Amino acid sequence: MKKYFLLTLSLGFLISAGLVSAQKSELSKAELLKAINETAAYASKVLLDENGKSKCDYVLTEGKWYDYEPPWHTGQIINALVQAYKITKNKSYLRYAEKAADWWCGLEIKDNPKLKGMVRAIHGDGINYIVFATISDGTPGLFNLYNITRIKKYAEIPTAAGEWMLEHMYVPEQKVFYDLVDPVTGDVVKDSSPFWSEKKEQTLFDLARPNNEGSLFKDMYLFTKNEKYKNIFVDLCESLVDKQDQYGLWMDFMPNHKDDGTFHPRFNLWYAESLLDGYDLTGDKRYLEAARKTLMTYKKIQKKDGTIFYVNYVDGKYNENSITGSAVALAGSLWIRLVKAGAGDEFKDNIERSAKWIMTNRFSSDHPDKNLRGAVINLRTRRKEGKIWMAQRDIGTSFGIRFLVDYYNYKFSE
Repeated sequence: MKKYFLLTLSLGFLISAGLVSAQKSELSKAELLKAINETAAYASKVLLDENGKSKCDYVLTEGKWYDYEPPWHTGQIINALVQAYKITKNKSYLRYAEKAADWWCGLEIKDNPKLKGMVRAIHGDGINYIVFATISDGTPGLFNLYNITRIKKYAEIPTAAGEWMLEHMYVPEQKVFYDLVDPVTGDVVKDSSPFWSEKKEQTLFDLARPNNEGSLFKDMYLFTKNEKYKNIFVDLCESLVDKQDQYGLWMDFMPNHKDDGTFHPRFNLWYAESLLDGYDLTGDKRYLEAARKTLMTYKKIQKKDGTIFYVNYVDGKYNENSITGSAVALAGSLWIRLVKAGAGDEFKDNIERSAKWIMTNRFSSDHPDKNLRGAVINLRTRRKEGKIWMAQRDIGTSFGIRFLVDYYNYKFSE
């Protein structure tokens, strides 16, 4: 029944989306640039609302957009548009990125002295707290945008938030940061996390993680030249090396689920990405090898056609109910980085699978639903409020853009 559902779903999308054929083994510059422009135009004009905020999840059964962790999702779009601008030099992408960054910076908290320096990056979807990773992994695009525009607030506001979190949320003995802050009281949550509401007794690792997504303290160091931030970033890289398991994953931390052996399709990749940033900054090959270990697991879970599903188990099982284009793209970008670092020849086939998948699995520019035209497929199917909740998520496109740019540089900028 499960496979029949997926087959029916896949055929439905192939018919309705008018997906592009990608039978050729080699993609041309023109084809890649066309795909970058199509996806970047969609991110600019459809995924961002009139205020510059990401619309987040498009629920297909209702034809409506729903917020889901908007600061993080908006940050991904900023990063994608900056990368698209670097290749295309299309200034409209930069303008939309600035609009989104202005919205993000507008989250700066000015009316609560206890939270001075923080941003109101509330997760939402039942988690009504400011979340560390919502901030940290939402910031790379802001720093990248600052590097192009030299508009200081795009680096200063994330840096101030990082300083607040370092002062109030860090547990140096374990090299982890607490996850949550109450946006009203300004108190750090240290007793019970709503992410683990089913667990009556919670330990530190249920409430705190290495939280190195986005390599925030690396960017803070590069912006300020303050060695303190470099040292914290390196400490977090060390924490990741120490806490990585035999699969190259971090199963002790949500949103992985050690009890049933399932792991999140992107979470471990974000940690691997930060380790590659650590390698670039320090030259420490342990970070490179730890990232490679993670990417070996993703090599195993990627299917022959390039697909990566949302739910995967450490024993090799998987569920076929959600297709995660963002994981196909992010894994592809990291495989490219490993190849360029001289540590990833065995990933070259996976890079090509990701490229073919992203090029093929996009909604056509003339799709009858304007909310989908140009999007990279990223489906999340779950039960919610007593019904099937099938969403096309914006992150398929934002990570898809980044991969297309990385792949373009990989193939044509050597």
